[in-house]
Amino acid sequence: MGSTQRSTLPTNVAELVDASPSNGQEVSYIGSMPVYVRELIAGGAAGGFAKSAVAPLERTKILLQTRTEFRSLGVWQSLKKIFKHEGVRGFYKGNGASVARIIPYAALHYMTYEQYRCWILNNYSALGSGPHIDLLAGAAAGGTAVLCTYPLDLARTKLAYQVVNTRGNINYGMEGTHHQIAYKGIRDVLSSVYKEGGFRGLYRGVGPTLTGILPYAGLKFYIYEKLKLHVPEEYEKSIVMRLSCGALAGLFGQTLTYPLDVVRRQMQVENLHSSDQGGVRYKNTLDGLKYIIRNQGWKKLFSGLSVNYIKIVPSVAIGFTAYDTMKGWLHIPPHQKAQSNN
Repeated sequence: MGSTQRSTLPTNVAELVDASPSNGQEVSYIGSMPVYVRELIAGGAAGGFAKSAVAPLERTKILLQTRTEFRSLGVWQSLKKIFKHEGVRGFYKGNGASVARIIPYAALHYMTYEQYRCWILNNYSALGSGPHIDLLAGAAAGGTAVLCTYPLDLARTKLAYQVVNTRGNINYGMEGTHHQIAYKGIRDVLSSVYKEGGFRGLYRGVGPTLTGILPYAGLKFYIYEKLKLHVPEEYEKSIVMRLSCGALAGLFGQTLTYPLDVVRRQMQVENLHSSDQGGVRYKNTLDGLKYIIRNQGWKKLFSGLSVNYIKIVPSVAIGFTAYDTMKGWLHIPPHQKAQSNN
């Protein structure tokens, strides 16, 4: 397990700040909090900020993935259609559930990533301390966060899937709109789903979610930390550097796992499809992949990927940058770095 040349930096910085009369009390209060609590705060803040920044694109992506009437429109036309019939609020439909989910999700994701990383380094020193540790820790953290917050993700998807005209006639050319269940909010979604399918209903689609999040979360952290290793020390705190590394990490990781995200979304909204759409229920992730390829074409597995590219660049980039910045504000020790060319 390698040691970092700057391992004493947090202590030195804390001592300097403590010497300041104006900030001493604040730093003392922050320093009294356990590190994992500070990691939860940093992760939750980063996740909520990043998710709200890309909410309109997230809504559009879900509609492109799940509604046939949006498939041929593309990103820009979909945004125009949402605005025409639902106004600006339409861009943020489901965002309340999204933020309610992402804050605990991101908090758990980043915190457990840090904890898993330390646990692996302390107990399995033979593995070394390179970015592959971030791959393992990131995957485990992603799975943990998903299991703890999945019902909120389900609620977010169902709310975003609804297309209701708030400017006139309810049915404005969207197939099956009049057949859909009209959910009033997060609590209503969770209550309805639980009544219909019990506890298992709240985790409908969790299979492909886990199948996708384990490699995605692992790759995301791996690529981000790997890229940072090649950044000169004088640029390590550069916002542009962090945004660039985060964008590339999210872009690459999402491309490899995107088809699983499409299957997950379709499983989550199966009971909302109108009768003319067949009401198909996938048995598992593999069954969903096969059915989509056979009946909808392999391109459907990448439906909405263009908007996801547009969304993922700012989302992951902002998330990582905000988290690293919050770590500095909350005096969370930086990672130990691998020894050079070990």
